[in-house]
Amino acid sequence: MKKLVPLVFLLMLSSAFGQKKSELLSQIQSLRIQLDSVQGLVSDAQRGERISVSKAEALQTQVSELQDANATLLKNLNSFATVSSKNSENINKAMESLQAKESQLRMVNDAIARNDSTAIVVLTNAKQTLGENAKIGVSNGAVIITSDLTTLFGSDSGITILPEAETWVQKVGQVLQVNPEMAVTIEGLSMTGNLDLPAQQAAAVGSALQRLEIASDRITTLGKDGNLKEGVVIKIHPNYAAFYSMVKEQVKN
Repeated sequence: MKKLVPLVFLLMLSSAFGQKKSELLSQIQSLRIQLDSVQGLVSDAQRGERISVSKAEALQTQVSELQDANATLLKNLNSFATVSSKNSENINKAMESLQAKESQLRMVNDAIARNDSTAIVVLTNAKQTLGENAKIGVSNGAVIITSDLTTLFGSDSGITILPEAETWVQKVGQVLQVNPEMAVTIEGLSMTGNLDLPAQQAAAVGSALQRLEIASDRITTLGKDGNLKEGVVIKIHPNYAAFYSMVKEQVKN
């Protein structure tokens, strides 16, 4: 009986030890499963971290590229603003220049229109003064009055105005006196090619007009080849020298 008790105790101890060992093994197995699960989670977390880092690097690269693009855009916008400002200044200057040119052209056109109107007035005065039978016309804005050499000088080679022709010259002088802004060009026409004689004939008419107090600076005389015509042609026209000086001064200003 005494021997049986230790044996039972050993069996009970052995059974308890076996049960604890089984529990320990079960716990170890459970811990291993948990460890594997944790390691899986860690692995997933590490993989997610790598992906996140990769995405972060890609996003950083994109941000850098966008910053560079934005800087370039700002630089281009500044350049465009500068160019646009200069272009605007140039356009304004061009517009001012065009307006000045337009004003100058308007001034010239107005002067030409006044000269044309004056030519009509001179033509009317000439017809009223010299009579409807006088040889009077208009060409290139000038009033043309003509006379043959025989009527003026008595012959083709004369250089002294006949007394009866003085009246005709006086009437021409009257037309010039009532139109003081106009100048006069006297052309002696020749069919022979010798211009000395027609120049003297034109000068004779010019001298007669000066005796009528027509200023010498308004009078121009010359001999000219009349082709198949001869005589004296008086052209009453605007003072081209004064007109040119006026236009030149306006353009210079």
